[in-house]
Amino acid sequence: MLQIIGIVVLFVAVFGVYIFHGGNMAVVMTALPFEMATIGGSGVAAMLIGSSMSTLKATGGGFVKVFAGPKWKASDYTDLLSLLFLLTKTMKSKGVIALESHIEKPEDSTIFSRFPKIVKDHFAVDFICDTLRMMTMNLEDPHQVEDAMEKQLEKHHHEALEPSHALQNLADGLPALGIVAAVLGVIKTMGSITEPPAVLGAMIGSALVGTFLGVFLAYGLVGPFATRLKSVVDEEGAFYKIIQAVLVAHLHGNAAQISVEIGRGNIPSDYQPSFLEMEEALGAIPNV
Repeated sequence: MLQIIGIVVLFVAVFGVYIFHGGNMAVVMTALPFEMATIGGSGVAAMLIGSSMSTLKATGGGFVKVFAGPKWKASDYTDLLSLLFLLTKTMKSKGVIALESHIEKPEDSTIFSRFPKIVKDHFAVDFICDTLRMMTMNLEDPHQVEDAMEKQLEKHHHEALEPSHALQNLADGLPALGIVAAVLGVIKTMGSITEPPAVLGAMIGSALVGTFLGVFLAYGLVGPFATRLKSVVDEEGAFYKIIQAVLVAHLHGNAAQISVEIGRGNIPSDYQPSFLEMEEALGAIPNV
């Protein structure tokens, strides 16, 4: 919602003030389709040259994230802690054998099935199951497990940030592409140097629309989109850090409820359940 309001304010502040001061929108609107085709087309071409197909697809989905925000809400963090509580409690009370059926086929697990939104996130499920699988294989050194988890998180986060990097690169290039469009307009104007001043003025004005459009798109839209997308990815990444915190705490020999409390303390403040809310959530879970 804030992004939509921001876009509206941007257009009012730029074009509304321009019109209010007597600016002629006819010149802008006449040149806009051609300048937009040049700048937008060359910008897309630059992305095609500098990006992989997976990055381009993810960038398209990234625009949805810009407006929708992070997919994980406060209730999802509570569900995650509840899921980890059940898994670590089962491992501690019934042993690794009782846990194997849940981590080998999480889609059929009676524990995972209670949290369908988390199950749909393949990285979260694989991250949990792979780590628990290492534990069942007697890798019980908390520092080794934490290091292995950290590397997985870094890899996933790096890949998730590629769309925002692609958008930022586009934003960085748009002003220069606007100059390219403007120079072409000046070249066209110089080819008509014998025309009357009124005609030449309109042609130069049209050429300058290219410079304006490149800067406007870069700093008014694409750049902020890239920043917002990076922020969303960072916020979503905090969800997976909770998994690391709880499972490492479990390896240090803490009880399931203590491990969950350590994880709760790492949840971002906007999404963090209170101690009592978490107690109620855990108390409402039926026995495994």
